Amino acid sequence: MRQRLPLVCVQTLEAATILNPTLPTATPASDGLTSRRESSAQRVDQSDYAELYRLVSGAGLLDKQPLYYAWKFVSTASMLGASIWLLVTADALWVHLLNAVFLGVVFTNIGFLGHDAGHRQMFRSGRKNEIVLFFVNLLILLDRSWWIDKHNRHHAHPNDLDRDRDVDLPFIAFTEDVAKSKRGIYRWVVRYQAFCMYPMMMLEALSLRMDGFQYLLRGKNVKYMFAESACVVLHLILYFGAVFYLLEPLHAVLFILVHQATTGFYMANVFAPNHKGMLLVSKDTKLDFLRQQVLTARNIRSNPLTDFVYGGLNNQIEHHLFPTMPRNKLRKANKLVTAFCAERGITCHHTGILESQKEILQHLHQVSAPLRRSSSRVLNKS
Repeated sequence: MRQRLPLVCVQTLEAATILNPTLPTATPASDGLTSRRESSAQRVDQSDYAELYRLVSGAGLLDKQPLYYAWKFVSTASMLGASIWLLVTADALWVHLLNAVFLGVVFTNIGFLGHDAGHRQMFRSGRKNEIVLFFVNLLILLDRSWWIDKHNRHHAHPNDLDRDRDVDLPFIAFTEDVAKSKRGIYRWVVRYQAFCMYPMMMLEALSLRMDGFQYLLRGKNVKYMFAESACVVLHLILYFGAVFYLLEPLHAVLFILVHQATTGFYMANVFAPNHKGMLLVSKDTKLDFLRQQVLTARNIRSNPLTDFVYGGLNNQIEHHLFPTMPRNKLRKANKLVTAFCAERGITCHHTGILESQKEILQHLHQVSAPLRRSSSRVLNKS
């Protein structure tokens, strides 16, 4: 007999979307649940997920972690302060270029804090999480409303070719059909996408900013138009003003190029292993919530180093199942979730850093093979 999900469990499902979602499929716990609760419960295997939720909640893994996040705020702010100090005091170009790389690491770590706040991992109060998001918006120039809308859709429908924007990319194809549909410069890049992936990653930060700017300009579903626009303007003034004021023009340009390339490369290498090369689904695929979240995600084996490097997102399966779970509890949840899924014949995919990169590259190379074959035939005929 199928069990009805307890209310708090339904709230966790709906927290797969984050602050102020616009999707009809999910809504955070602080918004009205009455009309949407039933539709959420109907989309999942209620008994399996409800049982897993009770195990995780009973182990205290969903409890807020104020001391941990206080430490993360202090340590990340200290890293940012150290980078600013080097920018002000150093003279040698090589020091500034190394600092640009370091600042790319800092910006990505600030992004991790924004991600955690967006999922309400930090505070129960939505307002406090919003405040953190605005600081992140100001510091690293990732628009709040755009990211929430995009990330909501991803969490609700991971690796869904019809509904997840993270697998709808102009210069990358994840299936042969999508690869064959590409035209012009997109087709040429996709033909060699496994070789182009790492250079393209250096443009990730620029791509994310441009997507955010376009979202703001369209004005649809932008909750705080004035505040978010002000963050963009203020960031650009402070960032470019400080760099060009403190450094010689040529050094400033080199610093910005290295910093933005490092930020993009780091962010993209955090994002890519999460789902790329894993199971792809469509809106017609019949999978319950638990199985779709598990089978479309990849975990990088957890240890203190990988947890820091990936901002906890190396435990991607656990994060997707319990998006409000604080980052420092994901590793403990990993063992529990893996054992629970194994009992039900559900495979949790765990791998290492290098192995994950190999899997991604092999998948990209395989799905683009028809384009290379067609190109070879054309050359042979000529």
